[in-house]
Parts: sequence; structure tokens; C-alpha cells
Amino acid sequence: MPENPFTEPPEFLILIPVVTISKSALMGHKTKYIFVTGGVTSSLGKGIISASLAKLLQGRGYSVTIQKLDPYINIDPGTLNPYEHGECFVTEDGAETDLDLGHYERFLNIETSQANNITTGRIYQNVINKERRGDYLGKTVQVIPHITDEIKRCVQLLGNEYDYDFVITEIGGTVGDIESLPYVEAVRQLKWEMGKDCLVIHLTLVPYLAAAGELKTKPTQHSVKQLLELGVQPDILVCRTEHHLTEELRLKVAKFCNVDNNAVIESIDAATIYDVPMLMEKEQLDKVVLEKLGLKSTGKADLDKWRAFVKRHKQPRAEVKIGLVGKYIELKDAYKSIVEALIHAGAENEVRVDIVWLHSEELTAENVAKNLENLQGLLVAPGFGERGIEGKIEAIKYARENGLPFFGICLGMQCAVVEYARNVLGLNNAHTTEIDPKTEHPVIALMDHQKSVKAKGGTMRLGAYACALKEGSLVREVYGSKLISERHRHRFEFNNAYKADFEANGMVAGGINPDNGLVETIEIPDHPWFIGVQFHPEYKSTVAGPHPLFIGFVKAAVEVSDKTLVAGR
Repeated sequence: MPENPFTEPPEFLILIPVVTISKSALMGHKTKYIFVTGGVTSSLGKGIISASLAKLLQGRGYSVTIQKLDPYINIDPGTLNPYEHGECFVTEDGAETDLDLGHYERFLNIETSQANNITTGRIYQNVINKERRGDYLGKTVQVIPHITDEIKRCVQLLGNEYDYDFVITEIGGTVGDIESLPYVEAVRQLKWEMGKDCLVIHLTLVPYLAAAGELKTKPTQHSVKQLLELGVQPDILVCRTEHHLTEELRLKVAKFCNVDNNAVIESIDAATIYDVPMLMEKEQLDKVVLEKLGLKSTGKADLDKWRAFVKRHKQPRAEVKIGLVGKYIELKDAYKSIVEALIHAGAENEVRVDIVWLHSEELTAENVAKNLENLQGLLVAPGFGERGIEGKIEAIKYARENGLPFFGICLGMQCAVVEYARNVLGLNNAHTTEIDPKTEHPVIALMDHQKSVKAKGGTMRLGAYACALKEGSLVREVYGSKLISERHRHRFEFNNAYKADFEANGMVAGGINPDNGLVETIEIPDHPWFIGVQFHPEYKSTVAGPHPLFIGFVKAAVEVSDKTLVAGR
């Protein structure tokens, strides 16, 4: 295993995609670093602004990557409840990361890695491991310089080791959070050390007070003041707002916050996140960034393909209703990548996907038909634990028996296997050992290499693995390939002791891992469209490359919708 320059201990491995020769390298420039901070409140959209700016720079021919610095002390979000932090996004190299990395990949169509997501927990872990090893030669380990030096090293790793023109770094949380202080201090030092090769964008809120009938700039002023107190002068202000900023208000913000007039950028609420790159282009965010970094800003970003996608997304020819069954539906971010993958596939099929959210705990044999009868497709989402399992199984049973296109992901596939075992194979007590360790028929069981694992964090089967697709299978037809690679995040698997029984009774293993025989996909050939996958295809769907499984699933739902219209229902 090659030496890993990023984390300690060495079992964490970084695999960063190869980057082609960059525009700035050809021009003799250094990597430029852009930091995106937030103020006033969280959830203003730093990730979307970062991804939108990156898209604009990429459209101008630059190579760009984005990383996220998360202030929480967890090593990674892998053990966090989705209610705490939304979806856990998994990279090709098996890193469990923040959901914003999903936005980065979907916008830029390039892979991220463990190097693109750093938490305070990992920073402190690295520093403590170095201290234990004696790297600091007995010195007292302190926040400054040791913690800030480690932050700076992680921030610059992508720029130092790989030929990116721009490294955009989003800092989680808001300015003033005690957890974020070391990060802001590291930014202050880097800004001083790098000079014009470093730039800070501050995203802040300009709220509208209905009673007064006007926008208020005071929260922005206070937010910038907090940043200034920490020694960081923002170069650009991006103002999140519900109403357009007047020229007078822009000048006021510029004057009170020490920025140029053209560096006050409006970020008005958009109908979809995919509008934001065009809105930022209209505000000339990329042009201002380039000029402040001493680069030419002539011409415009090539967004033709992006605009075509947005047009298909916003002007569909039809609509399909797809039910999404999960147990975290109160927090839609728990299924962020799935939702976006459905949007990508909808645009590819020129339809709008209307997601009908179905709580798995509320589905029963008595009400499942009423909840699903008007759908054109059913997606059963991934997850962990017992809660809502029987509701998922009832929903799958309805889809199987009524010819409703079905797509099961990870636990969704496992529930499909359990349902088929109980209701077709006649194994009444069949279950997954995750839920019932003593089940008489463990059709889903713990993977062999997981049986000795005790720790929870970073120990699942993670990252990309190969899958060979069976000739003549639906999944092979959908992919148009005989060998694929997909990302995983699980501990339990299809029990191959039952494989022959399933295939003799109509459920086929369409995809197999060529190295260990793990069943990766299941399907029912005599069903209109019934596929379950052990992996997570949603992680690889992007605007430029919608995932074929989602495209096929939505297409099948469209066909159901068309048949319904012909039948006059």
C-alpha cells in the first residue's frame, strides 16, 4: 500500500482522480485557493455557491476541485444519525463524507475523495498521532501552531500534490461558532502567506422584514465585523436574499464591509439549485473572482449543456409519480443523492418526477394499496435497523404483485429478497440477520469479513467494487455493459446458500462480484421492471452523466403512465 500523505493512522487511503494538465499550469500560475465562509445562520447554501462557482470556472477551462471543512469532532459522518447531518455521501475510495461532496460531484462531474472532506475530529486525530509518534520533538502541542498547521496542510494537499488550478474550500458552520475558530485562524494565516493566490468569499443573509417592507443589512454588517475581529477581511460578499438587492443597498453593504462595489453579489432564492450557476454568472461572480486573483476574465463560461439540462428539467413533457419509501422522510436531506438522481433521470426522459414520500413505519398490509395505487414507480431507500422494515416489505409485495416498476437500493434490495423468500418461496420466517439474528431462514446475512468487526466507524464495505452483469439480464441491458463499478456501504449481503432456490423460482441474480461471488443485483425477468441493487448508484449520478439505472427506472414509470393514459384512467 502506498504511503498516505493525508491521514493518520495509515489505513485511510486516498485515491484522487487523475487531473489533466491544467490551464494555469500551462500559463505558469500557482494553484489559487478560494475559501467560502458563512455568517448569520447555517443552511444558506455555501455548498451550492461553492459548486456553482466551481462550475463557472470549469466552464472557462480551468481545473477545479472543492473540499469541505466540517467543524464537528466526529472523525467522519459515517456514524451520524441522518437526523443529525442528513445523508452520508460515499466516495470512490470509500470515504464516508458530508453530503455537500455529492453536490460537488453532481455539478462538476468529477470524483472526490477522502481528501475533499476534513473534520475537526480527523485534524485532532492526526495531530495526536504525530505527538504520540514523537514528531513534535517533545514540544507542547497547541491549537496554534499545531492544529492550524495541520488544517493548512490538509487544505493545501490537493493543490500541492495534484495539478488543480483552483481549490475551493467550504468551511462548515458559521463565523463565530467556537468550533470554527481554528479554521478561520488557518484561513487568516494562509491569506497572509499566499497574498493574491488566496481569496475569501463570505456568504451572508440579507433578511426581508415584512412589517417594515425592506431588506436589512445589519446582520451582514455584524457577520463581517465578526470575521474582521478574527483577522480576515472578505474579498467578496455573497448575499442570500428573498428579494432583489437595490443598487443603493449594494453600495451600503460595500461601504460598511470594506469590499468593492462589484464584489457584493446577490444570491436570490432560486426555483432549483441548478439555476444557481446561471444566477452567479449573471452576477459575474466568476469574473470578479478571476480579476481579484490576477487572472484574465474575458469571455464567458461554457454552460450550454448545463442550460440544456435545466431546460429539460423545468419544461418537461409529462409527469410521473414515484413513491419513495423510507424511515427518515421528515428530513429529505437523508435521501439527497436519490432525489437528485431522480431529477437527472427525469430530465433525461423529459419528464418531471413527482416524488411521493411514504413513511415506511406507516405502511401496512391494510393501507398499502391505497397509498401506492396511483404511483407509476416505487423506490425503496437504503437504511439501517428494524424500524419500518415491515412497511418496506409490504410496499415491495404490492409492487411485485401489481406490475409496478420497482427499484430497491441496498436495504431496499435486501427487503425485496426477504419479501420474495416469504411470499414466493414459502419461507415464512425468512429475514435478515440484521433484524433477526436467530431467523430460521437467513436469506440476508452478515458478510464473512464483518463477523469479527466490533468498531462502527469506517468499518463497513465501503467504496467502489466491480460487478459482472449476466448476459440477457435487464440490468445488463440497462447499463449496456458487462462489467461495471459501483460504490457500496453495507455489512449484510444476499446469502448464497439460497441462490439456487431463488433462481429456480423466478428471482435472478443479474450482477455478481467477480472476486468473491457476492450477489450485487437481483431482478424478476417476468416483471415489467423489478431491480434491486446492493450498491448505491445514486452516488454516481451527475448532471452530465445521469445514472443508467435511474434513467431506466424512470423510463419504466413513464411507460406505466402512458399505458394508464391510453386506458383512460
